[in-house]
Amino acid sequence: MYKEVNFEDFLTYNFDLLIDVRSPKEYHHAHIKNAQNYYALNDAEFQEIGTLYKKNKGLAKAKGASYICKNMSEHILKLYQTYKIGSLVGIYCARGGKRSKAVALILAELGYRVVRLEGGYKAYRSYVSAFFTKNLNIEFLCLCGNTASGKSDLIQSLDNALNLEKLANHQGSSFGKIYGEQPSQKAFEDELFFFLKDYPFQTCFIEAESRQIGNLTLPLNLYNSMQNAKKIWCECDMNLRIQRVLKHYTPMKKDVFYKNVEKISPYISKKFKSKLCENFENNLLEQCVKMLFEYYDKVYKKPTKIDYFINSSNLEEAKKNLMSLNS
Repeated sequence: MYKEVNFEDFLTYNFDLLIDVRSPKEYHHAHIKNAQNYYALNDAEFQEIGTLYKKNKGLAKAKGASYICKNMSEHILKLYQTYKIGSLVGIYCARGGKRSKAVALILAELGYRVVRLEGGYKAYRSYVSAFFTKNLNIEFLCLCGNTASGKSDLIQSLDNALNLEKLANHQGSSFGKIYGEQPSQKAFEDELFFFLKDYPFQTCFIEAESRQIGNLTLPLNLYNSMQNAKKIWCECDMNLRIQRVLKHYTPMKKDVFYKNVEKISPYISKKFKSKLCENFENNLLEQCVKMLFEYYDKVYKKPTKIDYFINSSNLEEAKKNLMSLNS
């Protein structure tokens, strides 16, 4: 079996295997959720064929086909060991062109049931972009509060919650890049799309964020939904806030600390900056955190209207209080 469908129909299939045949570089930048990369052309081959195609289309097609045959000869045995003949396989490339068609025909001839995405990843991205222009039929409950008031811990503990910081791989402040590189904007939006499109609950807890999380930007409809959501203010003891920061952010390398301090340098005095760095050098980390709270608590924009207040010192009790808002 071999058929081609648009993305809306593509979504309805429960594939045994979803294959992204683009080059590894394209795949790692962003891909459809759960897709595996069985590339038709590797990175070097893809670049070579793309350059050659501008000069000699016939030769580019011939050479590209030879590369695809070579690569598929390696992929097929690996596929066969895991997925039986007759398995339902979804396939896509960048624009629904020759790469996905070649791989689809080979697998269909072997007896796999193949469904190819018309328009490829580009068509999928158009669908995602359109999704983020529509109203989200989800009732959001937005957790607000000063830094380290337990918002992130609570979001992580709840089933009906969207953890933006986890998806963005960033804690949301100038010091938020502590887990390595962030995903691409497309990959971030892809994760949000698959989370939101079939969201199973009526309400969704979400942490108050600016529209920018590190290098990533929230889709406008999601950001507007957050702005219009009911606001829950989380309040807890200062010493507990300090301990939470030390737990999540330490140890921190010296170069990382100074790089992050530079980000807020335009907004603090030279004296404040000097004392902050001095405390860090002397390993007076609690003093560092107190000083940073002094800065962040001033710049944090408290909502003009707060619908609920909770004490977030005890996270288990706070979670129970949040869940009671669902009923």
